[in-house]
Amino acid sequence: MAAGGGNLISLVAALIGIGVVAQLLSDRYQVPSVVFLLASGVILGPEVLGVVGPSSFGDALSAIVGLSVAIIVFEGAFHLRIDRLREAPAATFRLVTLGALIALVGTALAIHFLLGASWRLAFLVGALLVATGPTVIAPILEVVPVRNRVGTALETEGIVNDVTAAILAVVIFEAIIEDVTALDAVLVLFAQRLGTGVVVGMAVAAVVYYALRYVDLSPGNAPQNARLLVLAGALVAYGAAEAVATEAGIAAVATAGVLLGNVDVPYEEDITDFKGDVTLIVLSFVFISLAALLRFEDLLSLGLRGLAVVAVVALVIRPLLVFVSAGGDRFTREEKLFMSFVGPRGIIPASVATLFAIELRAAGLDEAANLLVGTVFLVILTTVAFEAGFARQIAETLDVIPMRVLVIGGGQVGRALARRLEDRGENVVLVEEDVEIVERARNKGLTVHHGDGTDTEVLRSAGAENAKIVVAATGDDDVNLLVSQLASSKFDPETILARVNNPDNVEPFEELGVRTISSVDATAMALDNYIERPSMVNWMSTIGRTGDVQEIEVTADYLIGEPLRDIGPQLPEGCLITLVARDGEMMVPSADFTLERGDRITIIGGRDAVRDAMKFANPER
Repeated sequence: MAAGGGNLISLVAALIGIGVVAQLLSDRYQVPSVVFLLASGVILGPEVLGVVGPSSFGDALSAIVGLSVAIIVFEGAFHLRIDRLREAPAATFRLVTLGALIALVGTALAIHFLLGASWRLAFLVGALLVATGPTVIAPILEVVPVRNRVGTALETEGIVNDVTAAILAVVIFEAIIEDVTALDAVLVLFAQRLGTGVVVGMAVAAVVYYALRYVDLSPGNAPQNARLLVLAGALVAYGAAEAVATEAGIAAVATAGVLLGNVDVPYEEDITDFKGDVTLIVLSFVFISLAALLRFEDLLSLGLRGLAVVAVVALVIRPLLVFVSAGGDRFTREEKLFMSFVGPRGIIPASVATLFAIELRAAGLDEAANLLVGTVFLVILTTVAFEAGFARQIAETLDVIPMRVLVIGGGQVGRALARRLEDRGENVVLVEEDVEIVERARNKGLTVHHGDGTDTEVLRSAGAENAKIVVAATGDDDVNLLVSQLASSKFDPETILARVNNPDNVEPFEELGVRTISSVDATAMALDNYIERPSMVNWMSTIGRTGDVQEIEVTADYLIGEPLRDIGPQLPEGCLITLVARDGEMMVPSADFTLERGDRITIIGGRDAVRDAMKFANPER
């Protein structure tokens, strides 16, 4: 029996309220919100409190979930910027092609041999578990500020694989129901749905774009009308594609979202904020509702073999596909490991598996339905609990959360600074308004955000809220002063540095507490060094290539209270400690100088040796 109208309204309102609380807890404890959403659903479900169950939504569950997923996928696709794909193009392409194929085949093999499922059922589950999805990746990236190339690869993989996994799963499901065994017939079904979705999505995106750009949306209320138009476009794209071919709707909303997100549409900021709020509500409702439909007996029936499947999927297949896909690219070993161990499954597998199970049970295939739901939800619950729940700890252990540096000004100075910082492993974002300079910097492999660095919203979208250091490096002192004021008042980074082209302008910067580098004084000092200290200057020119100088805080217990004469032999060969900063005072230490916790030491030497010494002095870094 379906719940009464009043009860259903109360239930939906309660689920949305719980979802908002989950988001607040996520922000408070820096844990992805999906962890709290799934836990809430299990607690509210029939296995614990019994507030939500299979009959709570009557026959409307399929339609509710479908429209909700459409909004979620559209919102994720709308945020996917094509220009960001340039940061890791080869790896991203391989993740959604070769990586997806490895996930599909590997998971199907594990389910067939470990759980004894038929090949078609094994590939059905394997297709569903290809998808990571923006619904679980986005919350992780909100609390784990990894490098842009890592975030871009994970976001793109989630969005693209959500679409292909859903379509492929539907095709395999229809093959099971209709007893289709020919591979060519399955491929035709897949192509039909993907093609239908792409065509419908392109058509809807074109109509929405035309309406936003060229139709009078009532000037007094244009932002609100633009928001409603885009939301309606997403729902129309989904419904129209579904009317033509089942499950083509996911491809349609993804296509429309990517196209509209990468063209210049009016009121984009209003649209983005609105979609984010709507998606939060929808995501909360769907995650909690689907988790509440989970039956513990479906999980327990899998036994140890089910846990073995989870282990293979998470600890064997996922690392394999990541290392194969990201091999030879710009990812470090630690970044590949992070991507390997942070790939939780999300809303697409949960929603589609639930709907499939309903149809399988209606067809009398209860055993297949139980294995499908049990396996999918066991993988989702385990990966969300461990991979999403401990994502920040994993990132900190692997040291993949870099110091984010925002450099305003993509000229020669800004680009040179960005290259040096990136070479040291920092996460640097250049902000530049000139299109030609933007392209020049991107061609050098630098991450560039196109926009006016004196605009607060441009700085925010470039990542100023997470930046530890903001550098104003343009050739205009007025611009640098304004950037420094905005960074100080709006974002409060740990350090603000400014290039000062006219030495007479230093005082206004210092009144703001901004550290300045005078171009005139720096050039004069460099020339003086060449005259008086040529050997030092020649060696300093190797910094970033063969030599290095770094400052690091001492945190290692085994160094506290030890004299430098005993520490020196423990350092990597080819480096030494030259300066120590304590309580704001710099000193050149003697051999008998003993280190204290919190001392900042300056290490000089070969590049690799210095970096090893930094980890020796600060293992947590």
